[in-house]
Amino acid sequence: MLKNMLCLSLAVLAMSALPARAAEPMSFIHPPPENLNDQRHTYYWELLEAALQANKAKYGDYKVVSYGTPMNFQRAAAEVEAGEKGRVNIVARATNLDLEARMRAIPIPLDKGLLGYRLFLIMPPTQAKLDAVKSLDELKKFSIGQASPWTDVKILEANQFNVVIADNYEGLFQMLGINRFDLFSRGVNEIYSEWEGHRAQVPGLSIEKNMVLAYPMPRYFFVPRNKDGEKMAERIEDGLRRLARSGEFERRYLTYKKLVLADINLSGRRVFRLANPQLSDKAPSLTDKLWWDDLGAELAPRK
Repeated sequence: MLKNMLCLSLAVLAMSALPARAAEPMSFIHPPPENLNDQRHTYYWELLEAALQANKAKYGDYKVVSYGTPMNFQRAAAEVEAGEKGRVNIVARATNLDLEARMRAIPIPLDKGLLGYRLFLIMPPTQAKLDAVKSLDELKKFSIGQASPWTDVKILEANQFNVVIADNYEGLFQMLGINRFDLFSRGVNEIYSEWEGHRAQVPGLSIEKNMVLAYPMPRYFFVPRNKDGEKMAERIEDGLRRLARSGEFERRYLTYKKLVLADINLSGRRVFRLANPQLSDKAPSLTDKLWWDDLGAELAPRK
């Protein structure tokens, strides 16, 4: 008996002397771009990496990886909603009430509302018609193309716009080229790279010169509504707020804004503002300059 107890004690001591097994890194798997030219989400994934690095000492190691197979908006959201069965567990999307019900939102506007400032891709004959537009009601006479799952559809329809819906992102450029609708509304942070990437396939594709359609539409990170998702959300929000306190969030945003607006002239454009009935009370106050940019300097007429 004594011998057995001695052996057991030695075994326990030996096990306690072994190094502790390192905790598994927290894993963040996001969808890849929808096509090779699609750079719309690069900034958001770089911001996620920075947020996770900012609190690594508190939360430990992490992995941020892109899933290997492209998937569209609907598929990516469904995968996150599926929780532990999903192939991706984080997306960065323009928020709406449906998404906030289906997934766990981290309600921090990642691009300070930049996505809600919309310009139009058009075909050449449309510019002269738009030059004559003086009111929002006149603008509503033009049809606007959008993809079915985008938050913009809900906002535009609530504001009585004629919206032409497609299921395929790439197909929208071709539909514009054959005049299936008049305007393809895009974020100021998206439009130039999209124009550059599609002008060869859609001859005559142009960026409208004189107006902006604006509504408060933040892009958030979304994770699953489960225990792991709550841990992810806590870490992401903590990291983003650390970046904000250090000034790193603002530095990254200003660098991003300068890059995406470098080839776009916003000065003196007519701004048509819309309400966003899809904006929940989770959003920061619209007067909070930390999380919202009114683009006042960029939209002001040049002296």
